[in-house]
Formats: sequence, structure tokens, C-alpha cells
Amino acid sequence: MSYNLLIVEDEPEIIELLTVYLDQEYRVFHAHDAQSALEQIRQQHIDLAILDIMMPGMDGFQLVKKIRETHEFPVLFLSALSQDHDKILGLSLGGDDYLTKPFNPLEVVARVQALLRRAYRFEASDSHAKEKQLVIGELLLDPLACVLYRSGRAVPLTSTEYKLMLLFMEHPGRVLTKKRIYETVWDDQYAYDDNTIMVHISNLRDKIEEDTRKPEYIKTIRGLGYKLETPVAY
Repeated sequence: MSYNLLIVEDEPEIIELLTVYLDQEYRVFHAHDAQSALEQIRQQHIDLAILDIMMPGMDGFQLVKKIRETHEFPVLFLSALSQDHDKILGLSLGGDDYLTKPFNPLEVVARVQALLRRAYRFEASDSHAKEKQLVIGELLLDPLACVLYRSGRAVPLTSTEYKLMLLFMEHPGRVLTKKRIYETVWDDQYAYDDNTIMVHISNLRDKIEEDTRKPEYIKTIRGLGYKLETPVAY
């Protein structure tokens, strides 16, 4: 399957470099600012976007918020902003991954491949097609449709959030270490990023918990990881 990628970057040299590495395997579209990026998204079917943050006019943070109003395709931030709070903000607004400049283009290719594999393998034979719906409390996950419901209402999830929920709901009550989560959801067997996991867990709690300060479903197991529990009925 051929995927369509959108690179949103105001430096032509970076667009040219990324295109050299990506267009051998993917169809690559370009945009130099947020407005032209949104126009490309309206005109083309985009499977993944690579976003710069510091652009004239609307920045990458504002752009990903606009994208998430209507689209759930993976977003990879590629930015010179290297502070933890910038990365956390980008992920909390709807980004799936974050790389800082200067970058190794081969790492960009690897991250793109991992994001696409994670987001779209449910459509292929990989997804060992589980037909059984998974139910925990008021949550119902339909693996065939890749949709999560809470009390009968669909919960909009990014591809990363969906993968997290699938992992949790396949292993209810089991403590999942951060390393296990990163290996499964981010396809990385060699390292894990605490901030990345923490931000995506926080985003999930915002969507499924009544009170994120006292989560009933996704519990933090200090020093180990997380587990999904069935809320206690009173």
C-alpha cells in the first residue's frame, strides 16, 4: 500500500532533504505554512503529516489542533524546540511523536515507518482480526471498527491512543510496565520515553475518566507502569 505524506516546513532545504529520503517509498506533498497545509489536507488524502513548529503565521501547535478537529492521521513533530515542555505540549495537543533538529533523516524514515505501521496495520492481515468486542465497565472497544465507546458514545482517539486502549483492554487488571507499553505501542524494543507515555496516558484519561485527578480506569502503579481496572460500583 502506498501512503501519502505531508511535510509542513518553511525551510526549503529541509523539505528537499526529507523528500529525497521519503519519496522512494511514499507520495510526498509539501506545504510551507499552516494555511497551505490545511488546503493540501482538504484536497488530498493524507496518511501522515510531518510538522515544523516555528512557522510564520499559524505555528505547528496551532496547526495540529486544527488538524485534530477533523482528522486522526499520525502527526510527527520535527522542530528545533528541544525543551521537555515543548515536546509535552506537542504531544498533548495531538502529536504522535516528536523529533528535534538537527536530525538524522534515516531516523525520520524509521519514525514514519513505525507510525504508519502502528496506525494502519488494523486494515491489513496483521490485526489477527479479533472479532470479539472488549468491555470494561462503561467502555466498549470494537477492534474491527477500531472505535472506543464510553456509555454508548464514540470516543475520538488518535492512532496512538487507540493502540494504548487496545493494549490495556486486552490485559485488564494486569500491570503493564512502561517498557512493555513502549515496545508494543511505539514499536521500539530498545528504549522508552517516560514523557511520551505520560502525555498520551494523560490525553486518554481526559477522554474516558470522569475525574482525571481520581482516575477509575487507568491506574498508575508507581515505579512500574499502569493498569486498566473496572471501576468499583457503589
